[in-house]
Amino acid sequence: MELSGLQIFKYLPAAKKAEHTNCKECNCPTCMAFALKLAKNQVNISSCPYVPDELREKFLYSQKQPQKTVEVNGLKIGGENVLYRHEKTFVNPTSLAVILDLAKHGWQEKLKRLENFEITRLNEKFKVDLVILKNCKEELSTNLRTIKEEDFLNLPLKNAGCKDFKTTLENLINIRTRAIKEKNENFEDPVYVYIKSGKDLKDVCAEAGGYICKYANMIIFEDFDEALFATLITLRQNIFTDPQKPLQVEAKIYEFNNPDENSIIFMTTNFALTFFAVANELENLNVPSYLVVTPADGMSVLTAWSAEKFTAKVAARTLEKFKLAQKVKTRKIIIPGLLAHMKKELEEEIKDFDIVVGTVEAYEISNFVKNM
Repeated sequence: MELSGLQIFKYLPAAKKAEHTNCKECNCPTCMAFALKLAKNQVNISSCPYVPDELREKFLYSQKQPQKTVEVNGLKIGGENVLYRHEKTFVNPTSLAVILDLAKHGWQEKLKRLENFEITRLNEKFKVDLVILKNCKEELSTNLRTIKEEDFLNLPLKNAGCKDFKTTLENLINIRTRAIKEKNENFEDPVYVYIKSGKDLKDVCAEAGGYICKYANMIIFEDFDEALFATLITLRQNIFTDPQKPLQVEAKIYEFNNPDENSIIFMTTNFALTFFAVANELENLNVPSYLVVTPADGMSVLTAWSAEKFTAKVAARTLEKFKLAQKVKTRKIIIPGLLAHMKKELEEEIKDFDIVVGTVEAYEISNFVKNM
């Protein structure tokens, strides 16, 4: 565990009211300033000649990386520092790798599917993280990140897989716990789980989801399925977000299916998960539409309203900024159902449009539009 500034300060001369208190030999004005900077790694511990051996030992131990980081052609595996994301953040998302056996019939078709797979979510594009080439005797021309099987097996990675899902999960938890809490060098290598072919897809999805949550650094699949990978990438992205940074998209007016001046208009906040849930429904409607996204510091609809980040004035300013009234003849804006209580307030502030209360859930948008 990292030492805080106050924990460090307790060992320094000023805390003990001893000789050399606030001596400035470390080029900091006080011992407290030195302690705070040391906690943030902004100064070297050797800058203070009066640091006791006990503090030096504890500080160096706290700085020890509990898990190695292994890099493969730019892909970082491992390097985790905490057991739980809210303690700080997770660092490198669980890598999803696929075995490509060049000795098997149909490998070219599998390679093409791997190359064509790509999804975009929360403004990020995702492909298969790594393709492990089996029985590959010469270089393979592809736009994917690859490694030969024999080279992969030489990496400092450990197979954490056991006889069944439950035992494997327990092993993953034990390895990460001992790496983080004990900083035990026997458990510092990143770990992977190997999923063989022939399993039911639903079972594979459930197992892999469990491994992503508890604590596989990499999952290797013999089989490849686009829907499976899209599902796991979605789960992984939700887990490997920084809890200190709200997920948000740019506040602006988004267009779907080539809208014109008569297209329908929706409104929501710039909370990324809300935006993409609504955007996905609008894309699939095949109906020309606009989505007005208001600035709300990445807060969801109700959170933004309660924090006064989504107000009638904010909504009106957003419409004015992007001159929506001049672009469309449509005079109705559909707001989230959770904001039904704001209908009158919005209409008083937004003179150019009528306010229509929409759905509470994004998946209800399709039926809502059909019944308009």
